[in-house]
Amino acid sequence: MEAGALAQADELSPYERWRESMRDRPAMVAGLVILAIALALVIAEGLQAVADTALTGLSTGSIYALGAVGLTLVYGILKLVNFAHGDFLTFGAYMAFLVNITWDLPFVVAVFWAMLATAILGILLERVMWAPMRARGAGMLQLLLMSIGLALLIRYAIQFIWGTQLRQLDVNDTATVEFLGLSIGRIFLIVIIVGFVVLVATGLMLRFTTLGKRMRALSDNIELAETSGINTSRVIFWTWVLAGGFAGLAGVLLGATTQLQPEMGFELLLPIFAVVVLGGIGDAFGALTAGILLGVVIEWSTLVIDERWKTTIGFVVLILVLVIRPQGIFGKAKAI
Repeated sequence: MEAGALAQADELSPYERWRESMRDRPAMVAGLVILAIALALVIAEGLQAVADTALTGLSTGSIYALGAVGLTLVYGILKLVNFAHGDFLTFGAYMAFLVNITWDLPFVVAVFWAMLATAILGILLERVMWAPMRARGAGMLQLLLMSIGLALLIRYAIQFIWGTQLRQLDVNDTATVEFLGLSIGRIFLIVIIVGFVVLVATGLMLRFTTLGKRMRALSDNIELAETSGINTSRVIFWTWVLAGGFAGLAGVLLGATTQLQPEMGFELLLPIFAVVVLGGIGDAFGALTAGILLGVVIEWSTLVIDERWKTTIGFVVLILVLVIRPQGIFGKAKAI
């Protein structure tokens, strides 16, 4: 049988053998496609324009990735598709507004308060809503409908308290930084730096720390992890801390680069879900990478189409990837 398989492989043409090898390396294929797009844009639009939009894309992608990591951690461990996650971002942004504008405290203080408050919100909802529903045997559909209702509740509570008018955090959104002939807004550069530091730290935590290993164990099989002696309640607690903290941070960074309004998180929810699917549902490492890549590709699209349609490009990419590889670029069945 093995001899027959080897003989069949020998009959393949060099192109067919290359195609088979690329099928097992989706990340490499994605990298080559993005490199080809970048080269085509450089030829058509020039290196300066491509580099400038790539910097903006890194900023957008950092926000996508921060939101997507929290969402995929919750799904990977609890199998909860949390449609309220986008409104967690909005909640974090308005918590920052409360501290930064209403209480007139420094922006840095507002960032940490937003992360803490959103993490507390996630823990509170786990204790009073998600855990009791899991204990009663609620299925995915019931939990999904509850998350949609929760999203509306958070959104309209924010609208009731702060109104629908656009609001602004106290940040300098006009200052720019120039290096290597490139120019980028200082706040966008801060978003990139903060996002990358947090995302790298998260990747290292998931890979090397005891908590990260236990999270991966719960993602593989929560019942088996519990019988092996892992304190699943504690791991779930820290999962909500991380998911809420990342959502709060993403909301503040989004608010700092745009303006605050009650629908801001909801508008970002679909791109975040696109990142989760592209990276492989439940795969936090895939979400980290896919968020950055999607952000860059979306911003590059503004070089050839109207900026109003750039979000559509993200979903075109999503559809193409899912048609070719339904589990996503980095998809691994039950990993985080």
